[in-house]
Amino acid sequence: MAARSVSRMLRRLLRSSSRSCSSGAPVTQPRPGEPSQPAAEALSRRRQFLQEHTAPFSAFLTDSFGRQHSYLRISLTEKCNLRCQYCMPEEGVPLTPKADLLTTEEILTLARLFVKEGVDKIRLTGGEPLIRPDVVDIVARLNQLEGLRTIGVTTNGINLARLLPQLRKAGLSAVNISLDTLVPAKFEFIVRRKGFHKVMESIHKAIELGYRPVKVNCVVMRGLNEDELLNFVALTEGLPLDVRFIEYMPFDGNKWNFKKMVSYKEMLDTIQQQWPELEKVPEEESSTAKAFKIPGFQGQVSFITSMSEHFCGTCNRLRITADGNLKVCLFGNSEVSLRDYLRAGASEEELLRIIGAAVGRKKRQHAGMFNISQMKNRPMILIELFPMLQDSPPADLNISSWAPLHAWGLRSRMIFSNQMVTLWKGCGVPQAPPLTHQWLESGSPQRHYSSHVDSDTNSKCLSPGCQAPVTPSGPLPTSDQLTHVDSEGRAAMVDVGGKPDTERTAVASAVVLLGPVAFKLVQQNQLKKGDALGVAQLAGVQAAKLTSQLIPLCHHVALSHVQVQLELDSTHHAVVIEASCRARGPTGVEMEALTSAAVAALTLYDMCKAVSRDIVLGEIKLISKTGGQRGDFHRA
Repeated sequence: MAARSVSRMLRRLLRSSSRSCSSGAPVTQPRPGEPSQPAAEALSRRRQFLQEHTAPFSAFLTDSFGRQHSYLRISLTEKCNLRCQYCMPEEGVPLTPKADLLTTEEILTLARLFVKEGVDKIRLTGGEPLIRPDVVDIVARLNQLEGLRTIGVTTNGINLARLLPQLRKAGLSAVNISLDTLVPAKFEFIVRRKGFHKVMESIHKAIELGYRPVKVNCVVMRGLNEDELLNFVALTEGLPLDVRFIEYMPFDGNKWNFKKMVSYKEMLDTIQQQWPELEKVPEEESSTAKAFKIPGFQGQVSFITSMSEHFCGTCNRLRITADGNLKVCLFGNSEVSLRDYLRAGASEEELLRIIGAAVGRKKRQHAGMFNISQMKNRPMILIELFPMLQDSPPADLNISSWAPLHAWGLRSRMIFSNQMVTLWKGCGVPQAPPLTHQWLESGSPQRHYSSHVDSDTNSKCLSPGCQAPVTPSGPLPTSDQLTHVDSEGRAAMVDVGGKPDTERTAVASAVVLLGPVAFKLVQQNQLKKGDALGVAQLAGVQAAKLTSQLIPLCHHVALSHVQVQLELDSTHHAVVIEASCRARGPTGVEMEALTSAAVAALTLYDMCKAVSRDIVLGEIKLISKTGGQRGDFHRA
């Protein structure tokens, strides 16, 4: 016991000299940056003294392979203020009842116990930890624990800018912010909420308050954001960021697919082609990231290689979920409820035995990427917010992907870093026309795509052989004059200012005759360009939103719903597209639906043209419309 007391005193001496507002190496100067040479030497001497005189690490937190677990991640909540399409459905996920979640006092009791046994770093996660009302108080009380060196938070950044000054004052010393795209439109589509500017503001605020570096977590998924790698790297030229590229990992319900994973080596190769001078940076033994830096750049990039090159041998992390379960491995499905033992009145010694037994059962390494994808494990949102690790929309939901920055070409990339530094400092928004890329899904003989989970439109065969007569369902007066010209015959936009706002819907369709070869490749998802159906569906969604920019005299419509469905017609070697749009306003959405179907068809052509040029686009037509003064229309 005396040895442990001396150990605690020495740890406190060391950590009091190194505690700072930093998510990287400790600094001793009030101004952000590297410590002076005398300070660095003193810190080195203290560390050496500590290594020679401290008591052995806690046996309860040391597993059978000698790994010492000094890092604890605590989930403060299962709730999140975003509804990311890759993480959960729009209506959210079933949450644990509040009574079954850890209370603040239970969180602090467990934290105190782990710190007493040698944990010197705690990271607060979620859900989204910063929506917990008492998060500042929790940080302040954790900051009072003797021996705790680092208090970090992993956040989506929506609330961070507002809370960060208070959190910093309370003792928050490390910040990880999630950002998987630099394209505002893509951000909003992915998370189903606005907030891109808030995340940018949070990163800017963290830099302003002296966090060095500010860590930016970016989960890389093929077809979603791998084309933005160089743009993220360019940010590190003028900003003190550590952009951490995370290999896409499997969790329950996220439909992990090896094809979606972009490996560390592939990412590194892409970056080195642009910056061959990229050099390796030494990292701590227990680091999960492989760090690299471009000479002359303020920041650095890192790779978290959980899948392709696991770091299980040096893992020092434990996790406590919001409902109080201890997980010794992120990918393991075994958990023990510390909450239940706490509420049953277990003593500190009993809790330590339970923790020690769980740690002792930790395996040498996780099961590997392919086996993990078949294991049952709780969804990531219910473990912690390790952002963008799940893409678990329902089976018929596919999300959009834009890459305007990539489309600027190589020359734009060379000057992108300076532009983005200016942009980020001013919290602006990059403006560029959105494009679509692929979202890879595993191939299957029959695939049905829908852009909305609650599809209220039954898909029907719209094969080219079907003749569909027009059957208006109500009065449909027509005009013998064109409406988009003025009295002198010049093009003019119709004035709809006096029309009442009504609920408007429209459905349009298109058919793409691919031919047998291209059809088979699409059906089996074997095109070299990627998932043609997924890309076309996403293109249709985006096209509906951009109709007023593509058709000169169309009014801008604030769409409340866009749905694009694609079906394979093996009889005709065709893909049948149906697009529906809904909005409330003074003008209809026929053009939005037609544009959506047409662009989806054009995208299919583009995806397949390398296989066959004998592709026919046809049957682009309005199926139905409702709302408006001219009555409803339905094609039988």
